[in-house]
Amino acid sequence: MAKQPDEPRASAGHKLGQLVGDWFEQYFVLPMLEGVAHRLKLYLDHRFQKRTARGDKLIWRDEEGNAVDYDFVLELGGSDEQLGIPVAFLESFWRRGSRHSKDKARDDSGKLLPMRLVHPTARFLGIVAGGDFTAPARELIRSRNIDLFFVPKEKIIEAFRAVKLEMDYPDRATEEIKGQLAAQFDRKMKPATRKRAANELCRLVGQAAISSYAARVSAALGALPQEIRIGAMRSSKPKIFETINEATAFLDAPEFDFSAPVESYLYEITYSDGSEFSQHVGTIDEMKTLNSRIQRLVAHVESLTD
Repeated sequence: MAKQPDEPRASAGHKLGQLVGDWFEQYFVLPMLEGVAHRLKLYLDHRFQKRTARGDKLIWRDEEGNAVDYDFVLELGGSDEQLGIPVAFLESFWRRGSRHSKDKARDDSGKLLPMRLVHPTARFLGIVAGGDFTAPARELIRSRNIDLFFVPKEKIIEAFRAVKLEMDYPDRATEEIKGQLAAQFDRKMKPATRKRAANELCRLVGQAAISSYAARVSAALGALPQEIRIGAMRSSKPKIFETINEATAFLDAPEFDFSAPVESYLYEITYSDGSEFSQHVGTIDEMKTLNSRIQRLVAHVESLTD
């Protein structure tokens, strides 16, 4: 029973945070990425649109087959009716306070990293973060070679104040104050107000920063293969022992049965930016699929410079 007063307080703060977060993602991040997609002639998938090629969420599988939901995906050859080849995965979020920033950085970067292992074309992994996000958290993201576009909390507060909206409150604010603030914010957040606040935030962030972001995505996709290595491996039938002494004796004079070897293949790429991709596959057809996706990406990037 003692925890009941805390529950509505958390609910009011969460509601306001969700309103700001949804606005940040739809009115600032989405238009910025739409500009990138248009410039690079890619398909942008996001949760604010219906798409017959998928369900309600942007689900992609990691290297273990687990379903992972992403905020934005840039695809080569994608359409409303057909999934394309993924070339960029992105997460976006708003944080009012700095608490647990490093946990958030670890969680979101952990979602993104598997895509680099699964897709040789996933050349750009990024996070667009707004709010109070600590320097150690930002450094953790960068240390994992994930791009970070960061908008400080003060600029978002200022953008809303420019359209006569207040979305911040003291840490010791009562539930009543936070509830009133959330209700007022929700009531005044008309589509035109949302757009004006987003335009103001773009002005505060600066067109140069937004343009340089598009250039970073373009540069990542433009890092083309410099060396491709394809290897074949053959495995013998396994030798099975019931005791360690038997295994030790075998290793003194090992003989393996290669009469019916199991074949697997290794596909490796070194890109011009020094990054690498490596994946074991079971068939030549899987190798061809990986290679054809890289071939399509190279052709697309080269067509942009013609």
